[in-house]
Order: sequence, then structure tokens, then C-alpha cells
Amino acid sequence: MSFGDDTPTNSAVKPDKKRSDKDQQMGSALRSVYQKTVDEAVPDEMMALLGKLD
Repeated sequence: MSFGDDTPTNSAVKPDKKRSDKDQQMGSALRSVYQKTVDEAVPDEMMALLGKLD
């Protein structure tokens, strides 16, 4: 079964620089979005609802 990744699985094959740069940019963008999400404050309404669960 293929999931759309047509890259060779042979570890001796080195990834080309263009793909490596693209992967690094994607990783950086994903880390940035994740960090912004983690840093986002929890709304007071949500905290009130969570407080009712205690």
C-alpha cells in the first residue's frame, strides 16, 4: 500500500538539497504555529466550565 510517498527507502540514497530545505521550512512553520497555539490564553469562559468539573 502506498500513501503517496514515492521516495526511495534505501538509506544510501541522499535526499537532494531542495527537498531538505523545503522540509526544514515546513518544520519551522509547523513549530511556529504549534508554539503560538500553546502560548494562546485559555478564555475565561472555558476556565469557568473546567472549574465546574471539580
